[in-house]
Amino acid sequence: MSRPSTPAGPGTPSAPARPRPLGVAVVGAGLIAAVHRRAALLAGAEVVGVLASTPERSREVAARWGVERAYEDIDAVLADDRVQVVHICTPNATHVPYAEAALRAGRHVVCEKPLGTDAEQARRLTELAEERALVATVPFVYRYHPLVREIRARRLAGEFGAWYLMHGSYLQDWMLSPDASGWRVDPELGGPSRAFADIGSHWCDLVEWVSGERFGEVMARLSVAVPTRPATGGPSFSGPAADAGARVPVRTEDSAALVLRTTEGTLASTVVSQVAAGRKNRLWFELDGARGSAVFDQENPETVWLGGADGHRILVRDPGQGSAEQRRLSHLPAGHAQGYAQCFEAFVADTYAAVRGDLTPEQRDGLPTFADGLRSARLVEAVLRSARDNAWTKVEV
Repeated sequence: MSRPSTPAGPGTPSAPARPRPLGVAVVGAGLIAAVHRRAALLAGAEVVGVLASTPERSREVAARWGVERAYEDIDAVLADDRVQVVHICTPNATHVPYAEAALRAGRHVVCEKPLGTDAEQARRLTELAEERALVATVPFVYRYHPLVREIRARRLAGEFGAWYLMHGSYLQDWMLSPDASGWRVDPELGGPSRAFADIGSHWCDLVEWVSGERFGEVMARLSVAVPTRPATGGPSFSGPAADAGARVPVRTEDSAALVLRTTEGTLASTVVSQVAAGRKNRLWFELDGARGSAVFDQENPETVWLGGADGHRILVRDPGQGSAEQRRLSHLPAGHAQGYAQCFEAFVADTYAAVRGDLTPEQRDGLPTFADGLRSARLVEAVLRSARDNAWTKVEV
């Protein structure tokens, strides 16, 4: 017969109180907003509400997601004292007003890139987050592939020697159809750069972070493959618009080709495109050093190619092997593929750990912040200036 439970008395040890989950609001209701929501839930947060493009849309998404609040505007989000972290997943031109309002209200922020449609906006947000001592992060999530961490750890250990060359590409095909369109095509909504700002920024962030060197100058060329597209279109990656309708001139690039030099003098190159048929999300880089090389392909993230003077070998992701960060981020056994979703989930979990003050210095070093978003904005502006002036252009520090 079991004994009845009794309240803990003054001298009776009791179980520690479980910390209250972080309260999260998601601003935006599209494809990437759903990714943020899922990652927040898996990290143990409570998604308390959503703000979509209209109050009606907010109510529709709140019902579908099973969240309590359907906010009418950003003021309603920030009036909710349960909200500690705001995820901003809206068109680029709206990032600044939403992020600035959230930071001024004392909320931590996860903001999709770019922080702003120019570097000055990104600088203002970065300084505001620093002044308020708030956690403010940007989803450069490809840093969270376990084998990306492994390459970086080997670089820090001196395995590759001095870098001689960096090269690669980031290729997609979701804009291949002449009838594909969307808000990203419009510079008033998406900003003056599309392909480079959207995906080339990921390549540059990843290569700089893994290699430990920063790009100091760039020579860039941009191209528009499809001169006109529908004035309206569906969500990103949705293919051709159902009703193409009126067409407008395209003012943002479909592709970019860059030659770069790091501040240490290392030569680099990359090709970026959203009209590369058959390439769905191929972020690929090779780093060639004095003692060895490393190759990573985001579409095949379970292995990396490591080269040396005596040949090459394939390294497989394995939670029982390699660097501490590779093992920490390997959530599944070897041979059970991890990918983009796990990267995003790890990024959000580390953001929340930073809010709680639980990150180690090594983990904090890998967390992409608004400072990295500012760095990206400065690279975008250098690329646009170089393409305009047909000249080598310095990247602002």
